[in-house]
Amino acid sequence: MVPLIVVDNPRTWPLHIPGAAVVAARAYLTDPVYSEIRNARVFNLCRSYRYQSTGYYVSLLAMARSHKPLPSISTIQDMKSLAIVRLASDDLEDLIRWSLRPVRSANFTLSVYFGRNLAKRYDALSSHLFRLFQAPFLRAEFVRDEEGWRLTSIRPFAASEIPESHRDFAIEAARQFFAQKRYPARRRSGTLFDLAILWNPQSKSPPSNRRALGRLAQAARRARLDVEFIDKNDFGRLAEFDALFIRDTTAVNHYTYRFARRAVAEGLVVIDDPDSITKCTNKVYLAELLERHHIPRPRTLIIHRDNREAVRPFLGLPCVLKQPDSSFSMGVIKVDDEQSLTEAVGRLLEQSDLIIAQEFVPTFFDWRIGILDNQVLFACKYYMAPAHWQIIKRRGSRQLTTGKVEAVPLTQVPPAVLNTALRAARLIGDGFYGVDLKQVDRQVYVIEINDNPNLDAGYEDRLGGAAIYDRIMQVFLKRLFARHNTNGKASTG
Repeated sequence: MVPLIVVDNPRTWPLHIPGAAVVAARAYLTDPVYSEIRNARVFNLCRSYRYQSTGYYVSLLAMARSHKPLPSISTIQDMKSLAIVRLASDDLEDLIRWSLRPVRSANFTLSVYFGRNLAKRYDALSSHLFRLFQAPFLRAEFVRDEEGWRLTSIRPFAASEIPESHRDFAIEAARQFFAQKRYPARRRSGTLFDLAILWNPQSKSPPSNRRALGRLAQAARRARLDVEFIDKNDFGRLAEFDALFIRDTTAVNHYTYRFARRAVAEGLVVIDDPDSITKCTNKVYLAELLERHHIPRPRTLIIHRDNREAVRPFLGLPCVLKQPDSSFSMGVIKVDDEQSLTEAVGRLLEQSDLIIAQEFVPTFFDWRIGILDNQVLFACKYYMAPAHWQIIKRRGSRQLTTGKVEAVPLTQVPPAVLNTALRAARLIGDGFYGVDLKQVDRQVYVIEINDNPNLDAGYEDRLGGAAIYDRIMQVFLKRLFARHNTNGKASTG
């Protein structure tokens, strides 16, 4: 299918772009023929995207029709948000500084045409801005102060605003954009939906190793999902997909959270969702949640500046201190004496107003129960690293030693471990969680609940094999069918 360029008035549309159909906005909104089109790519080039304007409704109804609008409603709202613009400026700080280095004035305006600029020097910056804020024509405003250049605003603009001297370039940029094979029909023949898997190729401790990622891709294809691996530079492309699977280490103040938020806003099925990330990545929240719902855990105290002296009387020594957002054993400290306790509590309270102190429960291994869609996916024993009290022993910032991982048949896992893990996971949601537990005699304690848990080939999948990956993709497929068609049918495009 040809891409649809939706404009206010086709008769006054100044650009001819080969291979694209120009449609009047009123026709797109009211003519039933457009609501019946499947898998359309809609390029919204109306004069205004103001709330409840014609341009706003073009993107809104495109989303309702499962078309792929550019810009999407989320992109329109993001461009109005000073907080989002500030985050974009921070993310692109080095590129902005390099690109605008020759500029002598205190202000600079950059016009972006489908990710390109007339001046070659600004092409990289234009491309990154287009990935973050996908709209055909963008105008970015920069201001230089004592700290350097920063992005202050970004907005879409109409084709009628293109200077005459830029017209030929804008047409060529559009032509090259539409010539890319993934636009508008990127989905392969015979597949049902498009799945993006977010990963970080540079990560030292990814939640899935490359073999596992390959097995995820194979399972996706078996489920008739067209899969593409994306990274942090593909934020603006989320509207191209139907689902997002995050296989990158998550945090609230991190691009993974922004991807999850944007994916939900775009109507994608996303694992893990932003609520799960928020809940699981803060141990203060988990401590309060487990306490309220009477989930067994080691004795735990939420520490602040006024009760820091209560740690030793309540928990004794040794005990464990945790930053609220600690992960992969980082920010988790075992203290054995009064001086170490005082110093560590003071250091951690400088970073967060609340921290966690927990009773030290020594065991040879921790249980890790992988749960998806409120069902157990796998079970493992994570053994402590040699001569260490945690499963990961760090030496410096890069060197680490881990204990062995033993996959365990579900029939051999104590029922109390499985039941406690399921009870805990249900408090978070129905995403993909790794519940860590300790067992001392018959007593089972929840240590923490992790979103985005490890799934590595040769470890967590050692017993379940391909069936684990297939189950993950079947959950995506079930949710996609439920979201796209209550009759359980999807267009094959």
